[in-house]
Amino acid sequence: MNIYEAIFARKSVRNYRMEALAPQVLTDIYKFYESIRGLFSGIPTEISIIENVEGLRHMGIFGRKAPYYLAIYSAEAEKSMMNAGFIMGQMGLYLCMRGLGSCFAGMGNPPRSYRFKNGKKLVILMAFGKAKGTCTRNPQEAKRLDLQALCVIKDTPGQWVQKLLEAARMAPSSYNSQPWRFLVYGSRIHVFAKKEKRGILGKYREFDFGIMFSYIVLAAEEFWVDVDLIRLGNLSQKVFVNSQYILSVIYNK
Repeated sequence: MNIYEAIFARKSVRNYRMEALAPQVLTDIYKFYESIRGLFSGIPTEISIIENVEGLRHMGIFGRKAPYYLAIYSAEAEKSMMNAGFIMGQMGLYLCMRGLGSCFAGMGNPPRSYRFKNGKKLVILMAFGKAKGTCTRNPQEAKRLDLQALCVIKDTPGQWVQKLLEAARMAPSSYNSQPWRFLVYGSRIHVFAKKEKRGILGKYREFDFGIMFSYIVLAAEEFWVDVDLIRLGNLSQKVFVNSQYILSVIYNK
């Protein structure tokens, strides 16, 4: 399994075997993080692996018990949550590729010693480790909306554009809300968020979009498609009744 294939195989794992991983596995996780380029340059991030094999800590908003937690820290900046999601989406896929389960555990109320690291603020925790059972599933088992419900297609897309959209569709989201909507037009996929009642993009929804964008980028790399993620001024100035413009995926095959 490669990292693109993991997009369709990964599932959230909530039950873990409280067993230690080999030191080299933990080293490899750090090395993979170092290989990732953030979605937005200039936002410093850092990760930390919190060991919990003895089961003394119940961390995250759901108190998920796991042998390890992967914490990501970020400088506070505009779009820092989306940037963190872009990184952690890839971390979750990497863990799946290595045969490890993972599940976003939120942040909850962690001990003070974990809230900051080198001037960066804790964004979210991901529980991970050896799963009780499997860490994969068939894509058909994923509870995801059909592309017809997520997309408005103005031009018939090529097969590889369909692949990008299918990858985006598989992205996990808070409470499986799947807030993204796509307008496919010409050489662009315009990405919108379904508006909440509050009319704003909530903190973890921004994180969710970062995960989804990482899936698009990984799919593009798999099919040798050049993509740029750009916020277009003409769309960002418009007011949409039921949606909020996020970014556009500009592709060139």
